[in-house]
Amino acid sequence: MQKPAVLILTPDAREYLLLLQDLLPAGTSLCVAETADDARNVYAGESIILGTPDLVAEVIGEMSQVRWVQSSWAGVTPLLNAARTDYLLTGIKDTFGREMAEYVLGYMLAHELKLFERLGRQASRSWWAEHSGTLHGKTLGVMGTGSIGRSFARMAKPFGMRVIGFSRSGAAAEGFEQVFSSRERDDFLAQPDYLVCVLPDTTATAHLLDAEAFRVVRKHCYLINVGRGSVVDENALVRALFDGELAGAVLDVFQQEPLPEDSPLWNAPGLIVTGHISGASRPHDITRIFRDNYHRYRENKPLSYLIDFERGY
Repeated sequence: MQKPAVLILTPDAREYLLLLQDLLPAGTSLCVAETADDARNVYAGESIILGTPDLVAEVIGEMSQVRWVQSSWAGVTPLLNAARTDYLLTGIKDTFGREMAEYVLGYMLAHELKLFERLGRQASRSWWAEHSGTLHGKTLGVMGTGSIGRSFARMAKPFGMRVIGFSRSGAAAEGFEQVFSSRERDDFLAQPDYLVCVLPDTTATAHLLDAEAFRVVRKHCYLINVGRGSVVDENALVRALFDGELAGAVLDVFQQEPLPEDSPLWNAPGLIVTGHISGASRPHDITRIFRDNYHRYRENKPLSYLIDFERGY
């Protein structure tokens, strides 16, 4: 019996090909493309695509035989409004949490240690004996209680932090003392010392953190966004930082990437910009998930991490 053929469509497709060689003896045909144009040239009716959502979105409308797409990213936004949605789409979970938790923890500790201010004073040879703060006893508010959000909750507990969550439904989640629903946004926002956002990009989350939200948060609250740039109203955030409504912010994701040189975010007080690096899509991790789903697909079993096109995650 012939096995379903696979098109690998990522900038590092050849690395994926090497990691998936064990499928070849089973009769699986693997084809690689590093760009959308490459995919158009080599596509031969494969029913499965393993790829980055941005590249797949460019070609999915031209590939009517595709029945399943495995995203190599946690987010699938480019595919939600692409030319086709009549296929199975699976995402990535339980992969990025540990690395992203280290990113979040690193910036929270840097803030408590006043690390960047100490470096600035050292550069000017200024002796500064101000004491550091501590995470112990502080409240961490996590917007998004999925697998990545839960990893943040687990990370915070050994530091003696209280952890609360925010999600669309407000359903209880492991590691969270309390979870607030979308109707309870302001009740949630009024509590955290650290506010970490890992929400998906949906119509319901667009500009969820707006000017009104920044007026609700505590003035010493520190924002870290590693989810999707659309969740934060960037202009409102800049105003909030200049007006002292937040202690500072770390942004890893933006409405436009790369961040334009003329963006006011570059010069907003207390804001740190990183280039969408908090959680890397590593082929070794992605192929592990794809391999399991591939066998499920062949055996007509439910696929792991299936995306609901309507909900966006």
